[in-house]
Amino acid sequence: MSNRHLARTVAMQSLYEWDFKGKKEGELSAITEKNLKNLAPGLAESEFVVKLALGVEEHLADIDKTIQGYAPEWPIDQITTVDRNVLRIGIFELTLETSIPPKVAINEAIELAKSFGGASSGKFVNGVLGSIYKDMVEQGHPKVKDDKQVAPKSEKNSI
Repeated sequence: MSNRHLARTVAMQSLYEWDFKGKKEGELSAITEKNLKNLAPGLAESEFVVKLALGVEEHLADIDKTIQGYAPEWPIDQITTVDRNVLRIGIFELTLETSIPPKVAINEAIELAKSFGGASSGKFVNGVLGSIYKDMVEQGHPKVKDDKQVAPKSEKNSI
């Protein structure tokens, strides 16, 4: 398991615990530090874990609004706790974290969903994040402007 994947796993587990306990203000940082110590001691990407968890917390209202916009048939409190927090991390990385390529954010979220969620979690997360990504491309979002597939240059036929 790569360091970044383990970091995302610890962030997801921390967000899960925080969400399960009622999302009390100020608790996520302590939960994250505890989980880093217990689940990934010495992890080189510990700052990345904290950045993900606290980034999700900081932007929680906007992230949850995005989830509701792309999964309107699923009220936020009816999405499983795992899927909800995997989506939160995925949306944070996809839309707000500039250092993560969009396709990496989507693929990592799908892998987390498959590992920790139910049988259809990967498809659900893929559907939501894929729709967000498609809209980002269509709207010319700065994060995906260089991510579009460029058609190869045509070669001149030589006789």
